[in-house]
Amino acid sequence: MKKYSSKIALFLLVIVSAFMLSIKSNAPKNKEPEAVENKKLVKNNTSILVEYHDAVDTKKVTNKLDSLLKHINKRHDFHGALLVAKNGKILYDNQIGYADFRKKKMLNKTSVFQLASVSKQFTAAAIMLLQERNQIKLTDTVNCYFPNFPYQGVTIKNLLNHTAGLPKYFWVAEHKWKKDKAPTNSEMMTLLENSDVLRYFKPGRNFDYSNTGYMVLASIVEEVSGVSFSDFVKKNIFDPLEMKDSFVYSFENDNVKENQLIGYRLYRGWRHLKIGGTVNDAIVGDKNVYATSEDLFKWTYGLNNGKLLSKASLDLMYSKGETIHGREVPYGFGFRINTNDEKSIYHHGKWNGFSTGLTQYPEDDLVVIVLEHTSYNAIASLSKKVKNIVLENFES
Repeated sequence: MKKYSSKIALFLLVIVSAFMLSIKSNAPKNKEPEAVENKKLVKNNTSILVEYHDAVDTKKVTNKLDSLLKHINKRHDFHGALLVAKNGKILYDNQIGYADFRKKKMLNKTSVFQLASVSKQFTAAAIMLLQERNQIKLTDTVNCYFPNFPYQGVTIKNLLNHTAGLPKYFWVAEHKWKKDKAPTNSEMMTLLENSDVLRYFKPGRNFDYSNTGYMVLASIVEEVSGVSFSDFVKKNIFDPLEMKDSFVYSFENDNVKENQLIGYRLYRGWRHLKIGGTVNDAIVGDKNVYATSEDLFKWTYGLNNGKLLSKASLDLMYSKGETIHGREVPYGFGFRINTNDEKSIYHHGKWNGFSTGLTQYPEDDLVVIVLEHTSYNAIASLSKKVKNIVLENFES
């Protein structure tokens, strides 16, 4: 019996070990799947998911908008992009015409347009980000950041809603700048400090649409953040909203990027001439944001859905300003505000051949984006036509 007892014990030990190993290998691995799931949740919470309405549902309105684009291309020399979104989803996204007339290259979804004055809303958002981080206050004056700024008492809020009364930097650059290379924001701030150009009125007294104000705002962003306006906007706005084809461009200082369009003007009714840069083209903040139509949709969607700023900040951006006498002005922070019959939050832009429009119709949950680069002159009326076509031909 002793002869076999050791063998029996060894056999039982092998059986028990195999059983325990089997239990361990089949046990549920709780921690690893939870970690993966958490990563998925975080990603979905921060991503801008571009969704489209079903093609079957949009067939009728698509045909109408296609016809409209063909008409304005043929009759009004429209070479650009149109994107329409309803209820947070894109229902139309198309381009027509040339990107490059000499090379006969057509526009497409990757074509990047200069936004002109539509750029101002990005400058306003950059300021609101700094305000939310307690790095600035809207009641701060420009002199808090630029002590030698010659126009006393101008607050950041005055700059945002165009009640600062500042002179036009275009005129200052064209008459006071003596160097060959176009001035940057910091050089323009110094030029203003050393010039004797008078302001139009004391801060807060009137509304006067001012590119200078938004140049100064971008300069404050650079001063407070310690980085270029371009880098700040990329890191804090474009990257979080996945605007991969968007950038800030300063003439003579930045390289021309892939798919970046140039503006044209029509000469003698048939020839398209490129429009070159000027002494005012290195300034950023009032213009010089470049984007595709889809990136501009991501911007609007992200801004309205709390992906970038708090609701309190957004409410300020979308609210009319007022003078020190209590008179309303039709401008928020980077947006024009229309509270008449056709309520809208919008901005148009026109610069060096680019004509742009971003219009939100909140009551209809409708966004109309128009980007063009051959000096088209009817962005406002086109946006209204698009709105009417959508409301008449699309059932959401």
